[in-house]
Amino acid sequence: MLGVPDSYRGETVAAVIVLKTGYAPSDETRAGIIAYSKKELTPYKVPKIVEFRESLPKTLVGKVLKRELKNTIKRPV
Repeated sequence: MLGVPDSYRGETVAAVIVLKTGYAPSDETRAGIIAYSKKELTPYKVPKIVEFRESLPKTLVGKVLKRELKNTIKRPV
């Protein structure tokens, strides 16, 4: 999860998820992730944007490049 710029709030929470083999990205999966987040997290930490990816950009050491992810998130209009 990471914060992405938002014109209304200043920043909003986005979740970028790589699914395990055998799982397909769908609206049902997205709704399940949001429902689980609402149950387990405080309201301001629940992601407003959920994106599925094949892989995440990483450094040579193996850390996720969050700056690169922020630039590629599709924001709702």
